[in-house]
Amino acid sequence: MFELSRLKKRTRTIAVGLAASGMVMGNVASVAALSSSSMTLSDPRPSETGVTYTFDSDGWDTGTTLECVRVAFTVNADGTGGVPAGMTTTGASLNASSTAVTAASWTEDFAANGILDIIDGTEAILASPSNLVFDTITNPNTDDTFYATVSTYTSNDCSTGPVDSGVVAFATKDGTPVSVTIDPTLTFTCTGLGTGQSINGETTTHVSTGGSIDYLNDVTASTSGVSAHDLGVTSNASGGYVVYVRHSGDLSSGTDTITTHTGTNAAPSTMSAGTEGWGYTTNDATLSGGTANRFTSSTNLFAGFQTSNEVVMDGSGTQTTRVGHQVDVAATTEAGTYTTDIIYTVVATF
Repeated sequence: MFELSRLKKRTRTIAVGLAASGMVMGNVASVAALSSSSMTLSDPRPSETGVTYTFDSDGWDTGTTLECVRVAFTVNADGTGGVPAGMTTTGASLNASSTAVTAASWTEDFAANGILDIIDGTEAILASPSNLVFDTITNPNTDDTFYATVSTYTSNDCSTGPVDSGVVAFATKDGTPVSVTIDPTLTFTCTGLGTGQSINGETTTHVSTGGSIDYLNDVTASTSGVSAHDLGVTSNASGGYVVYVRHSGDLSSGTDTITTHTGTNAAPSTMSAGTEGWGYTTNDATLSGGTANRFTSSTNLFAGFQTSNEVVMDGSGTQTTRVGHQVDVAATTEAGTYTTDIIYTVVATF
């Protein structure tokens, strides 16, 4: 913000000799300088549209009835150079918040680009210090310093009967580019659980770790084997993330297998001891890929493990979801040690 003011001129007689006519100029009117003046732009960037210009000043003559207040924008401080290139004021308006005048008592004449005239007033400046606020101006199109002359008159021709005048500088400056790079982040954890933990109405019977589950020889035709993992994801992915589960193949012992459960991810169903099956469940009640609460709408709902990925968790930010596993055998299930691998896959969309 820059500040310039004009010094008060003394009334004086100036003689100018003209060889042809010998003319003499008469008295020059006394004009009061608007002191402590400034022009504030709501946005100083070149070519910015819809900008508000606020002229603040001390030294207003508050006792003289005015008929014109003029604001003229120029390239140079002495009023020369024309209107700054790219500047448009013809769509401007006097904001009612202006404290120098009552906006409703004046008529706006902004037809000439670079000149803001408010005319036909019937009041003096309301207070000193006070301001004039003009909206919807388009800034000059270059980074530079420009000037505005603010003048008041007792005549509505905006030239005779000068009262106050002041010149202020204002600068346009393009914004400084700022860039921040945020690296994508993704953290995935698989936490084992002990016995006695709840998962969709079932209770874990065996301990799991993040890397293994051992049902020992405790699974019988009358006793299910239930385990669970807590899956945790934290990511700044704008499109969120999805966690899938699959197994590497059926629980098998040599050529013998434990049949995968008949329920599906789209339509999970109950499991029970005595009916051979190997399945999973999730407590994510907003799960994508079908009815959101399909695993949590009732208790003991499982889908059979598949060798292709199936969704068990999705979300954004930080989330923890519990995924359970159940194995059941029949009285006729062949003896042996049955093994497979559970594989969790997390996919984030950045």
